[in-house]
Amino acid sequence: MSALVIRGGQRLVGEVDVAGSKNTALAILSAVVLAEGVTTLHNVPDVSDTRIKARLLEKFGAKVEWNGNSLTVDSTHLFAGEADEETVRAIRTSFYLLGPLVARLGLVTLPAPGGCNIGARPVDFHLKGLKMLGAEVILQGGIYTAKTEGLRGAEIYLDFPSAGATQHLMATATLATGMTVIDNAALEPEVTTLAEFLNHMGARVEGAGTSRITIHGRKSLKGCEFRVPADRLQAGTYLLAGAITRGDVTVRGILPETQSAVISKLKDAGAEVTEGPDWIRVAVNKRLKAIKIKTMPYPGFPTDMQQPMAALLTLASGTSVLEETIYESRIGHIPELNRMGAKVTVVGDRSAIIEGVSGLKGAVVVSSDLRAGAALVLAGLAAEGETVVKNVHFIDRGYERLEETLTALGASIERVGTYEAEVV
Repeated sequence: MSALVIRGGQRLVGEVDVAGSKNTALAILSAVVLAEGVTTLHNVPDVSDTRIKARLLEKFGAKVEWNGNSLTVDSTHLFAGEADEETVRAIRTSFYLLGPLVARLGLVTLPAPGGCNIGARPVDFHLKGLKMLGAEVILQGGIYTAKTEGLRGAEIYLDFPSAGATQHLMATATLATGMTVIDNAALEPEVTTLAEFLNHMGARVEGAGTSRITIHGRKSLKGCEFRVPADRLQAGTYLLAGAITRGDVTVRGILPETQSAVISKLKDAGAEVTEGPDWIRVAVNKRLKAIKIKTMPYPGFPTDMQQPMAALLTLASGTSVLEETIYESRIGHIPELNRMGAKVTVVGDRSAIIEGVSGLKGAVVVSSDLRAGAALVLAGLAAEGETVVKNVHFIDRGYERLEETLTALGASIERVGTYEAEVV
């Protein structure tokens, strides 16, 4: 198992071209099976999650070919294959294939999903929506079986604006007869981009980016060519890396408006933030101050930035409060930060009180999930001495060659072992 060895104390300075969005790519790779033809995706991040998702597509007859960060998928001749449980459980978004596959094939089986252990992530909204669209879904022995004699449009209200459910149901409804309306839909940029991709395939999706999305069903969709936008969560992580090391980092190739919540909180903490049409710069030359953060659905503060932000706040002056409202157990990073000298107290299973310390000490720490791993890397960058971050396979799920990017900014970080995205 590989690990990252970090020798902290280096101030990060420079510019980063942000890689393609993992979450967007995964959503598109669920929807690509809707098309009867060849789709070429550009700027796909080469991370373990996208590699696994591509292999999963092959289980159902898709022909997949990688060419650097471009991915070609021929989903012309799909069949109701059998995906192995190990592959499906490796990533949460494997479940989002259920609707699009049943829309194309009429019958499909899929093991229950997995992913990072960050608390319960029920699929009730997904199942309710699929049923309303005319699919019968049965769970037996850890296997979902979905079948339909033809999907039909429906009016779906989501009790919570779940990005995953919005994407899943929106994609599935493109092949349903008639019109589908999703109310209380998620507003995340990934939802908007998926709608844009679906429209490129010949769908008619309206209202994405608002709480009410309308989908006019089509008999079939066609393949297309599409570019995956930059990853807003990677961008946020690199901005925080600059801030925690009192550095000066610019991320490029992004939409600054997707970073508004993170930027606002960095400003509140005392960081200097400037931005242009497709870039953001964060510079810090003094100790930051404590702030309060509450995660919320987009455009609120993203849950995926909560853990990296916690690392930053361990060194802020004063007492910070973090409240997690999306997932109830996203706290695996806290004991590891405390191992490095942080003073973080968990309140219940959704909140943390962070008493800022003057410095962190290097230690051997273990990441429990993707963003927890990113948080520990950030802490290691600022810590005195050497930090070893284990369970790097979690980090490899969402960051393409993280250590190479950080090294280019001046970090002293190296991987001991094999790059997971190549071997998972």
